[in-house]
Amino acid sequence: MQREERTPRRDERGASPLGFTRTPSEDDPRRDPKLLAAIKRVAPGTDLRQGIDDIIRSREGALIVVGEPTELGFLFSGGISLDQPFTPQLLYELAKMDGAIIVNSDLTRLAVANVQLMPDRKIASSETGTRHRTAERVAKQTNALVISISQQRSTISVFVGHARYQLDQIADVLAKTNQALATLDTYRQRLEQVVTRLTALEFQNAVVLDDVLVVLQRAEMNTRMAEEIERDCVELGTEGRLIRMQLEELVGHVPREKAAVIADYHAEGGAERAREGLDALAGLPYQDLLEFELLAVIGYPATVNPLDHSVSPRGYRVLSHIPRLPDGVVRRVVTKMDGLDSIVRASQRDLEGVDGVGAVRAREIREGLRRLQEHNLVDRYLRI
Repeated sequence: MQREERTPRRDERGASPLGFTRTPSEDDPRRDPKLLAAIKRVAPGTDLRQGIDDIIRSREGALIVVGEPTELGFLFSGGISLDQPFTPQLLYELAKMDGAIIVNSDLTRLAVANVQLMPDRKIASSETGTRHRTAERVAKQTNALVISISQQRSTISVFVGHARYQLDQIADVLAKTNQALATLDTYRQRLEQVVTRLTALEFQNAVVLDDVLVVLQRAEMNTRMAEEIERDCVELGTEGRLIRMQLEELVGHVPREKAAVIADYHAEGGAERAREGLDALAGLPYQDLLEFELLAVIGYPATVNPLDHSVSPRGYRVLSHIPRLPDGVVRRVVTKMDGLDSIVRASQRDLEGVDGVGAVRAREIREGLRRLQEHNLVDRYLRI
């Protein structure tokens, strides 16, 4: 079989030799779970976002602080105590007055309106407008969720702690997310190609480390793109329902496939090492991922040449593709047998001797392995 050639470095244009042209941002502030949770609270479909949209449509500005009034009271000067049930309509009406609006932490009551906030002036701020500067300082001083709505630009800025994020227009987020979905679909197709090739090589007992690294690289690229789209879906709220459905369809099998590959090929083996490998893969910088700095993920030293280092699968991934075969049975079969080649050559009686595998399940395993070997995709690749 002709081996796919690859160059581990990117070309001068910055594109990966495998065709990855879109870089999932490593500096996306929404990777902060606290900020992402705050964005979710102001996403379309929430009462808070409805009130904010009403404020923007009326060309008003506003400063909204979400937190417990008793904990924020030291910042207040003046204001009107309300303690009224939260409604988008009332929030909109209160925004017509000057000053900030205080909403309790669970967004059920409007506590105070028309209040002047007096945060510590010594807190550094990179903002220029008075409203945004106050919002940034309050967020840093109290860790409360602060929302600043610009009257002139009709933009929404979210401040949580030291994090700041300006929400994009829904139409812009939708366009960007649909582009990301198209890219993810391309990633998925390329992943399927190398997974099919790996399966063919496994049944021939002809796998080298390079084949494994290619699958892990492409699987992780799928995962990272999916995570970026998931953050977009959080920002889209109810506007992202269809995108979320497409996302689930595109990446449904990838996490399990990735985990099974690491379990199959980790140098030391074992569930604990496989988990460590998954964590190491997730934490790998994007540049190292593109340049195939993946040997440590599966427990091999950097001195190993992946192009000529032969490896044999334990059988987790192939067995996981057999329908209705529980994970516990897969683990016991792999533990009992000495690699995928032994599992393929095992007799009916050998398989029945594994704890939890009776006559019926042994036949299912043998039949499932036969179908995988004869699958038209594998056969087609073997003929190349």
